[in-house]
Amino acid sequence: MSIDLVVNALKNIAKPAASLVINQAQHNESVVRTLRKQFNFDPVQPPKDVDGVYVYSLIEYGVGKPEAILNLFRENKIKNAFWSAYTANNPLGFCKEVEKFLQGKDLEYDIRLLRIKLRSQLEEFGEIFIQIAKKSKSKEFEPFPDWNLDEYPAEFKSLIREKIRSFCGRKFVFETFNQFITKNRSGYFTVMGDAGMGKSTIAAKYIWDNKSPCYFNIRSDGRNRAELFLDSIRKQLIKRYQLQNAEKANLADLLEQVSKKLTAGEHVVIVIDALDEVEQEAGGNLLDLPPSLPERVYFLLTRRPYTIDKKRLSAPDVPVEELDLRGSQYINLSREDIKEYIRFFLNVDQDYKNALRQWMQDRNIYDNDFVEQVATKSENNFMYLRYVLPGITKGDYKDLILKQLPDGLQEYYQDHWRRMGMDEKPQEVKVFILFILVEIGTPIPCEIIAAIAEQDEYNVQLVLDEWVEYLKLLNIEGEYCYSIYHASFLDFLKYKRVLDSKRKLFQEVNQRIAEYLVQKMA
Repeated sequence: MSIDLVVNALKNIAKPAASLVINQAQHNESVVRTLRKQFNFDPVQPPKDVDGVYVYSLIEYGVGKPEAILNLFRENKIKNAFWSAYTANNPLGFCKEVEKFLQGKDLEYDIRLLRIKLRSQLEEFGEIFIQIAKKSKSKEFEPFPDWNLDEYPAEFKSLIREKIRSFCGRKFVFETFNQFITKNRSGYFTVMGDAGMGKSTIAAKYIWDNKSPCYFNIRSDGRNRAELFLDSIRKQLIKRYQLQNAEKANLADLLEQVSKKLTAGEHVVIVIDALDEVEQEAGGNLLDLPPSLPERVYFLLTRRPYTIDKKRLSAPDVPVEELDLRGSQYINLSREDIKEYIRFFLNVDQDYKNALRQWMQDRNIYDNDFVEQVATKSENNFMYLRYVLPGITKGDYKDLILKQLPDGLQEYYQDHWRRMGMDEKPQEVKVFILFILVEIGTPIPCEIIAAIAEQDEYNVQLVLDEWVEYLKLLNIEGEYCYSIYHASFLDFLKYKRVLDSKRKLFQEVNQRIAEYLVQKMA
């Protein structure tokens, strides 16, 4: 199989490094399926030879990558350097060989110009290669090397990459947090805001820039319990600071050991996203966060607004500060970030800018008017923009003028629900499928959804594809599973469930789930 043929195919669908493709995983998987078929690759039984696995890995890895990276991996010297590093279990050696190869070349300039995190890309390709090598069941690839370059925790890499892809602004948040660190010897700093205000993206950006230990609480993945958090953070801290006899240490003890390892002028920031999604019995701090902290240890937390009984962060002897993104002092700053985000769509993003400008031209709308009015419509909510702006380019609002766009995220969800005809009788199957995802609460494959809904798997997949931008696609042990993409959409669906709780349709969802589980246990 020719590398050039595959790379040329990938180039035809390549996107800029900063492209704002909504739910990148779903988009990529659809394209990957097409390319597998085009080049006769079997996902169940990949090739068994090195060249075949390398090319197959390029297909899995390369969708959506900029041309500069694709041109790098097409080079024979790079392929040979990768295999040498693979067999020697020396991923850092591969990084050095790539950097040496690029020195003085135009390709090096292109990669720098696009601000591509080269090491992160090399790590991502290596991880994909190993996954495919394992599926091949060929002894040639054993033993499988550890391709983790310690850039970020493996379990959160894809999430972090997705979040920072569309990052804009938020300088005031990082400046305030840095001031907090400067004036306090340790402490808890919380970024608070409504769903869609960019809290997780702020966390991801800080982690990306500072390579901080981190944990993302994700209710839909079941990754939101104290024991899972401790296990992840413990592994990160042990590896980063070479802690001894710490395999069973609690968080307070771990932090004490870390504090003693810090050199002069050094500090550690642990980032925890979405405290509001934590599931934990009453009593004590969420995630069992210590009430006291050693010097030079800081936590950057994010969460939704809370009532006092749900705060669950008591640290009487430690500095605690909150930055509420809804605060009046931040409204103008957030609005400027929102406008920067809209301008990115209009002026930079190759996927959307032409269609957006055509929509504006058809309605005689000037740039400044568009930016100002859409910013107002968004109510400073980035998630709103991630849906509405691409929606304009897809023709969802071709019959509307600017003032008729929905106001705020919840109105957007309701408007889209209405446009999809979800309250009409023929659409009940679609509603049923969405509410299976709500009630199950964890990622499940299309096959199980179809079994519960008592529908043909092909028809269920069509529904999932139709709602793809609202769903999260995860590869769990080689099986693609679906869950609700964002907490705000989950909230909307739960509200619809409560509103229509007496409808037979929604009672049936729980009944079918129960019947399916009983059948599986029999």
